[in-house]
Amino acid sequence: MSAPVHPADAHDLIRVRGARENNLRDLSLDLPKRRLTVFTGVSGSGKSSLVFGTIAAESQRMINETYSSFVQGFMPQLARPDVDSLEGLTTAIIVDQERMGANVRSTVGTVTDANAYLRTLFSRLAEPHVGGPGAFSFNVPSVSAAGAMTVQKGARTIAERTTFSRVGGMCPRCEGMGTLTDLDRTELYDEDKSLEEGPFLVPGYSAGGWYEKLFASSGFFPADKPIRSFTERQLHDFLYKEPTKVKLEGANMTYEGLIPKIQKSMLSKDRDSMQPHIRAFVDRAVTFIVCPECEGTRLAEHARTSRIDGRSISDVCAMQISELAAWVRRLREQNTSAQVAPLLQNLSELLDAFTEIGLGYLSLDRPSGTLSGGESQRTRMIRHLGSALTDVTYVFDEPTIGLHPHDIATMNALLVDLRDKGNTVLVVEHKPEAIAIADHVVDLGPRAGAEGGSVQYQGDLAGLRVSGTLTGTHLDRRISLKKTVRTPAGALEIRGADHHNLQSVDVDIPLGVLTVITGVAGSGKSSLVHGSMPKDAGAIVVDQTAIRGSRRSNPATFTGLLEPIRKAFAKANGVRPALFSNNSEGACPVCKGAGMIYTELGFMETVATVCEECEGRRFRADVLEHRFGGKDIAEVLALSVAQARELFSAAGTAVPAAAKLLGHLDDVGLGYLTIGQPLTTLSGGERQRLKLATHLRDAGGIFVLDEPTTGLHLADVDQLLALLDRLVDSGKSVIVIEHHQAVMAHADHLIDLGPGAGADGGRIVFQGTPAELVADASTLTGRHLKEYIGA
Repeated sequence: MSAPVHPADAHDLIRVRGARENNLRDLSLDLPKRRLTVFTGVSGSGKSSLVFGTIAAESQRMINETYSSFVQGFMPQLARPDVDSLEGLTTAIIVDQERMGANVRSTVGTVTDANAYLRTLFSRLAEPHVGGPGAFSFNVPSVSAAGAMTVQKGARTIAERTTFSRVGGMCPRCEGMGTLTDLDRTELYDEDKSLEEGPFLVPGYSAGGWYEKLFASSGFFPADKPIRSFTERQLHDFLYKEPTKVKLEGANMTYEGLIPKIQKSMLSKDRDSMQPHIRAFVDRAVTFIVCPECEGTRLAEHARTSRIDGRSISDVCAMQISELAAWVRRLREQNTSAQVAPLLQNLSELLDAFTEIGLGYLSLDRPSGTLSGGESQRTRMIRHLGSALTDVTYVFDEPTIGLHPHDIATMNALLVDLRDKGNTVLVVEHKPEAIAIADHVVDLGPRAGAEGGSVQYQGDLAGLRVSGTLTGTHLDRRISLKKTVRTPAGALEIRGADHHNLQSVDVDIPLGVLTVITGVAGSGKSSLVHGSMPKDAGAIVVDQTAIRGSRRSNPATFTGLLEPIRKAFAKANGVRPALFSNNSEGACPVCKGAGMIYTELGFMETVATVCEECEGRRFRADVLEHRFGGKDIAEVLALSVAQARELFSAAGTAVPAAAKLLGHLDDVGLGYLTIGQPLTTLSGGERQRLKLATHLRDAGGIFVLDEPTTGLHLADVDQLLALLDRLVDSGKSVIVIEHHQAVMAHADHLIDLGPGAGADGGRIVFQGTPAELVADASTLTGRHLKEYIGA
């Protein structure tokens, strides 16, 4: 351990005392302010609980308390973390891995200030002049100039000045979406059935449910006749009627036609953010076509035809940001007037920041929901790079995620720059290259879950290397190149792939082996694998999309593990399985199976207290009298995966179905997780590996993994490689998108895309074995892999 900080420096410290959030074990430590501190440790060791769940959470909560009670009523209510005291906190800005909102109207340009700058620029310089900034926004409805004049009748002079400011830029045909939808009615309902017979085929519109009751009792059409017998007016009301108030079981409800209801509830969301069964329905029932009027630009005609140097605002938003930055620089040279010079300077600095942070390959019209977690995090960083704020605490969650080794140096420079402005920078990281820039390192452990939550080391990097901790031991360890590679058992052919930036790529992905797709961020890896792979390949994709689940969801419910456990309890005790579900018959009647009582206090924060009736165990007292293997159901749900696997594999208490699922969880490195732990408490890496575990039982022949090392400690990479080997040896083909050199070195076959990102990428620059890539060393990946293995 490092020497304690001298008391004279106490005012330059963040002092944490008695932190017990999640698995933290009454942890106390001092963190230096205005320094870059990196937090290390295995996944589940408590890093996020300390940095995000304790330090950042309390900072945000205290800031919220400075607002008036009225304002607090409109803000999210934050609970105080479980800690004795926190001193020396400054304003915390969290830059995490959460993906951008998936609203289909949200783009890279709209979530930053770029579109706002461009709209103002076009309102001042574009010809013909069509109005103010709103005239170039696809999210502002457009009205005719004549219509605006009519509204302003009687105030002609004012009307002439304000007409154009009232004109939005939204394409009236597609309402600013860029696409039109055509729904296949045969996938929406069975026209041979009446509403009383449950005709709906739409997810969530179950027989006897609220939607069906609402339609059946609306009074706009007969509920006892087949839909095919409806009159033209009745069918119109069934499909398209505008929102109308109706009575349903004594309550006022809003009835709306089936098609607009589906469009609002399902089609307004980005496809990638949909739950699998919703996505499957949309793929089956909906055809998306490019709007013929705006040709996908989302803009009305006046916005499309108003130009600067021959380019419309849709043209410049479609440009690669690095190219757009060069175009804006040329405009700055041509326009030095006080009216636009400051605007052009701000826009230029913003676009340069995109390039500086490694996102120059994006375009401003890219939907924000399609960004990866790493891209989303770096996009959020942009607004902070030029900030004049100092003495702020910036909190980053693995900022190197999604970055090729070539790009990590750039990210490191940005983090150091934030520190040098006088800010405190806290970073949760696993990559040795990112740990190397730390002024101070805090290593948590020794292991994960109940075996973690303690400080194993704090000090400088040199001390970490000789500390003997798991992180220190693995910091300089390197995976060697594979001596022998497997022989492919066929190939998956991709021909003429041109998705996003791919440049008519032809490639054969070998089957029956471990194939790793590499290349810098934006080179086209995801476009090749996710956007170009044949639909009939039957691939099982385990990507980085979030798991949806409430605080009642846990690994046991998510994986289906609870089902065989409930049946085992029921059989052993001669009772119904439903008794052993805290969401069903067995739930504590006071807390309804939540284990906690949540009290809403209006404008104050919601208070959560342990239920006095069940003492947090979530079940009725009589249910807890039933035992299996000497434990009640609450005690079983409190077991770790490893402990539960031992219980359900032992003679006398063996439950093969449960043991098999627990084995999958153990295989992906989640042996420390409590099987009843709420999903809301899991880290991003834990959630991704939980999804992988659920797919290990699938019979599919092709597995596609998107950066499976996300959130993995150096010591856990070996276990991941062993798992990938087992998958391949069992007859599966495994395709991995990865930047981690250890995974590259372990591949049977490498496909490297590049040479750069965006328009500079999209081509295959190498195919072959890792040894051949190192020998070739002509690509960025090849050079970094050669450096990694010390060749």
